[in-house]
Amino acid sequence: MAFDVGQKVVYPNHGVSVVEEISASEFDGIQHTLYHLRLLSNNSKVMVPKDNLDLVGLRPLGGRDEIQTLFNILEDGNIDTYKDWKGRYKQNLDKMKTGRLTEVAEVLKNLSLVSQKKSLSFREKKMYERAKYFIISEVAHVKGIDEEEAEKVVERSLEFSLEKIRKAAEGNAQATRKAEETGKAEAAKPPKASKTAKAPKAGKTQKAGKAREAPQALENRQRGETAAAVAN
Repeated sequence: MAFDVGQKVVYPNHGVSVVEEISASEFDGIQHTLYHLRLLSNNSKVMVPKDNLDLVGLRPLGGRDEIQTLFNILEDGNIDTYKDWKGRYKQNLDKMKTGRLTEVAEVLKNLSLVSQKKSLSFREKKMYERAKYFIISEVAHVKGIDEEEAEKVVERSLEFSLEKIRKAAEGNAQATRKAEETGKAEAAKPPKASKTAKAPKAGKTQKAGKAREAPQALENRQRGETAAAVAN
């Protein structure tokens, strides 16, 4: 990758810079190409050897598609954060070092959420400020607006994302309360009585008895009639 004089580039952790000069210098008998950068955030000067571009993470200014992707990430309401601040700090630091807009956007979202719940540590507060300015400066240059306007746009996107998170948390809390109330209501209900076998109805029993007695009565009557005939 090569850059031209006057080209705007992004220097990780520092934001948009301008290539003001390209020079050659010899180190240990080897010729090296050097990029002389001016950081637009404070007008300080930095020299970056061409051989170290990938290591440093220097990259061209993003385009409008990259900026749109950035805002999609800022507004999606998805945040993966460590409960332990040391793990969170290391994860965010690694993302900041990449200098990629999408990674820095995740850092900004993460720390914005944390700052809503408690005060950031000194190191995290500094990281939050760097991430925010990093994004604001690139948005301003790509969209052709001043940094104050870019900051408003970024803050609106962050607030939109945080509102999504708050609504999701409220919905989960309501669902949990409803489940607990349903469980308590079920536990308070008296146990259902067990089903017992029904006793047979008296009428049916009597009819069955009569049905059993009928053949015997018929036989006795027939015997009486036979005895009477013999007697005659």
